[in-house]
Amino acid sequence: MTDNGKEHLPRLDPRDYHGQAYVHWAMAIQDRRVGWLTPALFYKFRELLTHTAFRYAFTCPIYCLMPDHIHMIWIGIDDRTDQMKACKYFRKQLGIPLAKLGFELQHQAFDHVLRDDERQETAFENVVEYIARNPERKGLVATDGFREYKYTGCLVPGYPELELWQADYWPRFWRTYSFLRKNGLFRPVDEEAE
Repeated sequence: MTDNGKEHLPRLDPRDYHGQAYVHWAMAIQDRRVGWLTPALFYKFRELLTHTAFRYAFTCPIYCLMPDHIHMIWIGIDDRTDQMKACKYFRKQLGIPLAKLGFELQHQAFDHVLRDDERQETAFENVVEYIARNPERKGLVATDGFREYKYTGCLVPGYPELELWQADYWPRFWRTYSFLRKNGLFRPVDEEAE
């Protein structure tokens, strides 16, 4: 299928991106150009990701911004979560600051909807670590220095204190995700529930 002469990557059934789907999104900079990844753009990225996560009800247990592309895993919180719509919105919003710097995203994001076996706790944590080690594989950090890469992190709406490499990250992440699944993003948070 083409649109304006551009080929589209195949997609799964739209329902595979709904609800509690776990999706690994990869978004490349057009022509794999570098130079867009600055501290200011990074903060704008986090702001836009936060708004998108609240608007479309998902968590992002890891993101990793590389010099020529971005990796993120999104997990839907609400049964109405639609990651295809979320991705379209996010790409449109991120395109604005990128254009100001003379960059644009490749015309389509790559995605991988995680299978049930990839969603199991240990397997999922291994997928996250694999993504986090991208800077190491590209020589941007020393071997086993991936935790120091300043453009890798997580985003859980309403929980800015969660940090990807803190010792209790995974138990806290899963507890918070369970709480959000049960209570949603829009109800007042009971401080004692945390």
